[in-house]
Formats: sequence, structure tokens, C-alpha cells
Amino acid sequence: MRIAVTGAFGYSGKYIARRLLDAGLDVLTLTNSPGRPNPFGPKVTVAGFDFDHPERLQQTLSGVDALINTYWVRFDHKLFTHAQAVANTKVMFQAARAAGVRRIVHVSITKPDRTSDLPYFSGKAELEDALKTLGGSYCILRPTVLFGKEDVLVNNIAWGLRHMPVFGIFGDGQYRLQPIYVDDLAAAAVEQALGTGQQTIDAIGPETFTYRAMVEMIGEAIGVRRRIITMSPSMGLVVCKMLGLIVKDVVITKEEIKGLMEERLYVQSPPLGQTKLSEWVRANRDRLGLRYTSEIARRVDRANEYRSN
Repeated sequence: MRIAVTGAFGYSGKYIARRLLDAGLDVLTLTNSPGRPNPFGPKVTVAGFDFDHPERLQQTLSGVDALINTYWVRFDHKLFTHAQAVANTKVMFQAARAAGVRRIVHVSITKPDRTSDLPYFSGKAELEDALKTLGGSYCILRPTVLFGKEDVLVNNIAWGLRHMPVFGIFGDGQYRLQPIYVDDLAAAAVEQALGTGQQTIDAIGPETFTYRAMVEMIGEAIGVRRRIITMSPSMGLVVCKMLGLIVKDVVITKEEIKGLMEERLYVQSPPLGQTKLSEWVRANRDRLGLRYTSEIARRVDRANEYRSN
């Protein structure tokens, strides 16, 4: 079987590609960064997305049995937008169906909502609807926060704990989330690529934390004690924007804060992943948060490999 996966030189796509190769499958990656180092060498065929040329994308996907899509953007920026990501993904879905791709596995988000004023969640809902309208065989995986050696959120919380005299949280911090290990998501994506039918699956980890409890757990695991202070969402956003000027990144957006506080990263479903964040943080405590991980730097730098934290 030949499987296409988006972003094999990035974050989750790299774990999925490795799992596909370990399963003895032929792997093609679609990427915006063909110049990045290919950690898989000739084992993975590389092609550009070609969103502006759907006929080329269709030709690229000819002979592919399943497509695993991880393509998305975290927030709107002058270099990329959610609306653009939605339009591009629809082009890819249509090209895949036209090319005869048997099955599409799409990585979405928990609690997508077409009526939400949060473009991340409304955009993901629009793509789920588009995939369902296309028909055929599909699986929608809905993860919450991913954690792993290349992650942003958990690493940068640890970085903040290591480098700031106090650590601020938005509101009371009692909103919940259920992080899933990136390789657990990858295993599920590969399993579903070989499946049939039409499924929608919440992809959550085995532990549920309040945001405050997660910050406290990370601090304890890395051996750093910091006073945790509560801030209004608006004040927290101002502080994060000031920090962003220093680290030259978008630390967090107003929409991401609202999504957290609305508990959009919490669902009442059985866990899909088995790796516990608490155990993973303890196992990686000596290096976690030593350096800040910049989302913008990853988007701008298309030549270098994603750095492990």
C-alpha cells in the first residue's frame, strides 16, 4: 500500500511517517518545506502541496491508497491564515478523491463548531463537513493538545517556569484539558489509514488536568518552584504580547486563551492514547524548557529540521 502523509518533516507528520515505514508501507509526503532535511532519506518520496494547481496535486496523489492529513495553522498571521488553510485543505481533499484515494484520515480538533467565533474550531468544523460531503471512506481524529519532543505548549510552560520569577495563568486555571502524546496519535492515524468505513474519534490522552494543575505538575517534575498568580484573560494577553516581543513569537492568542477557558480541549470520551503526560514530563525533565520553542520561527525557516526540545 502507498500512503500519503502531510508534513513528514514537521511535527506530528514525522511521527506518522515513521510509523508507516515501520509497518512496511510505501510513503509519500506532501510538504511546504521540500528543502528541509529528510530524516527518512529515499524511503519517503517528497512532493509539494501544489494547492494552486489542483491537477498537479491530483497527479501526485494518483496511486495513493490513503491520505493522512495533518496540515493546519495555529493562528492567523500575515504569512498564513485559517481561511487559507481551510481553502487549501478542501483542494487537497477534492484532489485526493479525484485521484482515487480510497481513504482519508483527517486530524481535526476536539469540539469543532461551525458557529464558534474561534476560527481554529470553526475552520476545523468546516473541514469535517467538507470531508463528510465528499463521501467515501474517512476517519476524523480529534486530538486536544499534543505533547512530544518537538512540542510548543508544554515546553514553553516549562521554559516560563525556569526563566520567570512568577508564572501567570488566565483566570482561575480550573478549565480542563487532556493532552495526548504525539506518537500515540500517530499510531492511531496509521491504524485508521488501513481501516474502512466512516468514523469520528476523540483522540485524547489518559490524564485530565486543570490548566493550573498541569502547570504545577510540570514545575514539580522539572524541580522548579514558582509562585503561580492569576490574571484576567486581557491582562494575561498583554503580558504574553510583551513576552512575544522578546522571544519574537506569538506566545498565545486571544482566541487560544478563550478556547482553553471554554474547555474546548476537554471531552467526556474514553482515552485513545496510553502515554501519560506526567510520566513523560518526568522522563524528559532534564531538557524540557531549557530553550524556548518559537512557532513563527518554524513557519519562517523552511530549510532546517524541527528542533527537539
